[in-house]
Amino acid sequence: MNKILFSLFSSLLLVAACKNQSKDITQTATLPKAQEVLPIFQHWNLILGDGSNVGQAVNFEDEDFFYTAKDNTSEWVVFKSPNAGNTHGTSNNTRTELAQLKKWSPMTNAKMSAKLKVMNVSTTGDPSVASTYSVVVGQIHSADGHENEPLKIFYKKFPGHEKGSVFWNYEINTAGDDNSKRWDYSYPIWGYDFSVVATNEGAMPPEPKDGIALGEEFGYTVLIEDGLMHLTFESEGNETKTFTKNLITSEYATTENIPEQVKMLFVPIGQDGLERENAYADEGLFFKLGCYNQTNGKDPKVNQVWCSGAETFGGDLKKQYETGNYAEVWFKSASIEISDEAYSNAGYFEANDGLSQKTVVPHEVIPFMDKFKILMGDGTREDDLTQFEDKNFFYTVIDGTRRWVVYKTPNSGVTSPNSSNTRTELHEKREWIPEEGGKLSGTCKVMQVSVSGDASVAASYSVVVGQIHSGEGHENEPLKIFYKKFPGHKKGSVFWNYEINTAGDDNSGRWDFSTAVWGHDMSVIGQSKEDFPPEPEDGIELGEEFSYEVNVYKGIMYLTFKSKGHDTKTFTKNLIQSEYVNKSDIPAQVQQLFVSIGQDGTERPSAYSGELGYFKQGAYNQTNGKSPETNKVWCAGAETYGGDITKQYENGCYAEVWFREATVGPGEPVD
Repeated sequence: MNKILFSLFSSLLLVAACKNQSKDITQTATLPKAQEVLPIFQHWNLILGDGSNVGQAVNFEDEDFFYTAKDNTSEWVVFKSPNAGNTHGTSNNTRTELAQLKKWSPMTNAKMSAKLKVMNVSTTGDPSVASTYSVVVGQIHSADGHENEPLKIFYKKFPGHEKGSVFWNYEINTAGDDNSKRWDYSYPIWGYDFSVVATNEGAMPPEPKDGIALGEEFGYTVLIEDGLMHLTFESEGNETKTFTKNLITSEYATTENIPEQVKMLFVPIGQDGLERENAYADEGLFFKLGCYNQTNGKDPKVNQVWCSGAETFGGDLKKQYETGNYAEVWFKSASIEISDEAYSNAGYFEANDGLSQKTVVPHEVIPFMDKFKILMGDGTREDDLTQFEDKNFFYTVIDGTRRWVVYKTPNSGVTSPNSSNTRTELHEKREWIPEEGGKLSGTCKVMQVSVSGDASVAASYSVVVGQIHSGEGHENEPLKIFYKKFPGHKKGSVFWNYEINTAGDDNSGRWDFSTAVWGHDMSVIGQSKEDFPPEPEDGIELGEEFSYEVNVYKGIMYLTFKSKGHDTKTFTKNLIQSEYVNKSDIPAQVQQLFVSIGQDGTERPSAYSGELGYFKQGAYNQTNGKSPETNKVWCAGAETYGGDITKQYENGCYAEVWFREATVGPGEPVD
């Protein structure tokens, strides 16, 4: 056994304590630097809260993230990290954390011990999000495969509580290639486990009776022997706790074995994966130690477990530190032991260093962008999307489990010639007639619709996420797939509209017929500007994933809509033979919504037969600033801030849609 023992000692003068438990540290020139007290940095890389890998940290200290301090009894090394900064790898969270330069098999022996105290966790965030107000102080991390984490040791304290909780999480090593379904199972040590959250924003759970206060010392030992992980946790005045976990044989390889805690916390957000039967047996693992801040500024609707919605002041480090929006952990001692069989972990750092700053263009996430061009919310067009992104309208993000392509567009910008509405939307380059057909699919979640508008206008608070558009004649739209949510409602509606291909040369009488998928159809509106109809019981929330498939084959359009926890819905529509050729064929819904404003046309008998069309996909914002007096269906009277896109984004007056998967191709026969 090659044994590396180290002890962390150093000091700075403490001169004051802030209300948020932050310390006002004064440097003392006579004290040794960090590497003089911690002479084994050659065995670790140090990642800072700005995302940088400073390597072995020889001759290194940083007053913002990593330095030494002294209290009344001991000398400590301080690890500090804000709620927002540049992150490392694909994580949503900042860290100031040591990571081993070598990795080892779980079948060999390894050991890590530490004594520490947590001095601060974030003072802001959404208490209904499990990761809020917490910090990870020790880990085992996989360097291979999905790079999951068989051990995370947490400290978490809710604002207003004196005591917080210490718990540890095991993250499954997900079976298959798709890691987005991964989940954690949490074990309480002192206080609660990870799953204890507020029922809604602002409502805290009771304070744990057997918890650990900020500034209270505790220690952990992690021992790996023959595929088993043995954990010991100690704190003066608290019961010593021990645990054992098998790292090479999974207990979560079948659906029946998913724990109730996971069903409550992760399954509702679609993270319901299974673990490979041999767990982490085939992967190289390594220790991490320090301050991995779990509170971030990302919107909870992105991920209700990992996105905290905390204050970040736009990433301003000084303001975050001044207001308690950071994590800070002090270590008094620590040691590791690893086997002579441990080997280089360079591949992990090569893969993850600077990854969060690297540009991943949409084509790398959904590789069909060569078949489309795009019009964005400021009127900009781009024909070659294979290497293209725009940080204001069209880009990629990571939601904590996978990458998505983002389409974002304001209520008011520059529109296409025949539309009142802005769009950041793909336009298929290939054109086809209904008899020839085509197929489009998409898996998406709507993250935002406008918060302003007129509730009595059908188009208000809605966005179109997929279309078939005609490229000839009146250039009407035989398909528009909508998402719409009224302000104050938790759930919105998904519906699809068919627009008639108006008979004759005058297209002003055109209208849409709307069909509900989940929730209401387009005709369900308020009686006045601020009169909202009842919330749909079977609706879709912002941030809730759903998918659609549009398959046009031999003139027939087949639609399929799926969303976990909702009934799958299917529809069929003939695109080459109209059912609306006479005034008597106009549906009652249309009589109510369109005929009353003079749009009472009929359709040509052959509908869209022989007419070239194309698919569109993205965010076609249906909420605009035009006066409802102009058109009571399409003119939403929303706030536009004079077309200032920045102000619209700041005030929720925009639409944003995320896609993680999409396909396009020829139409296919239907069984």
